[in-house]
Amino acid sequence: LGCAAIALGPAAALVLLTVAAEPLLVIVLVAGAFFWLLSLLAASLLWSVSVRLSGREDAALLLLGAAAAVLLQELCRFGCFKMLKKADEGLATLSEDGRSPISLRRMAYVSGLSFGIVSGVFSITNVLAGSAGPGTVGIHGDSPYYFITSAFLTMALVLLHTFWGIIFFDACERRRAGGLGLVVGSHLLTSGLTFLNPWYEASLGPIFILTLCTGLWAFSTAGGSFHNVLKCLSCKR
Repeated sequence: LGCAAIALGPAAALVLLTVAAEPLLVIVLVAGAFFWLLSLLAASLLWSVSVRLSGREDAALLLLGAAAAVLLQELCRFGCFKMLKKADEGLATLSEDGRSPISLRRMAYVSGLSFGIVSGVFSITNVLAGSAGPGTVGIHGDSPYYFITSAFLTMALVLLHTFWGIIFFDACERRRAGGLGLVVGSHLLTSGLTFLNPWYEASLGPIFILTLCTGLWAFSTAGGSFHNVLKCLSCKR
């Protein structure tokens, strides 16, 4: 229960506080989850074909499979952007004032959050099932921190996908190839760092630093500023 709360608690809070009250945002949440599942299906098919053709499952093939899965996720994120962009234009034409009831930035945030939630659920489900027992983690000399570090890693992954969604959509909207490249590069780096496990100091630390930096970048991309934070904390409009 503790690991599940660490891994998915922040995402659940974000959904309840910022998404659940608006039906259109819930639809965007479901749409984003669908696109991530498409990327999972494509990555699974690619992995099955690769294993059958090569006849092996070594570390090199696993690295290539992880990189391909990351690229497929970002490709599906782009597909989600194109679909939501069309939906945004359609909602604008249907409204009386000619403006969409949901901004593209909010769609980007909810889409990134849905990518993170589904990715986190798939990452942590088997770990939580294993934590229910039987057995004691670390009894054969392995790390006793496997479950807790997996939970924190999943939490970071959920937040990263949320931040990546905001940055990715903004880069697509402004046609900034550099922003897209940094999102894809940081996603590949995060995936690669997980291969350092169970050397958790070398993987979890850099991933959380990357999460903090990406969060600040997404905050700035969404129009946030330190001045606005101070006004929010002082309850000024």
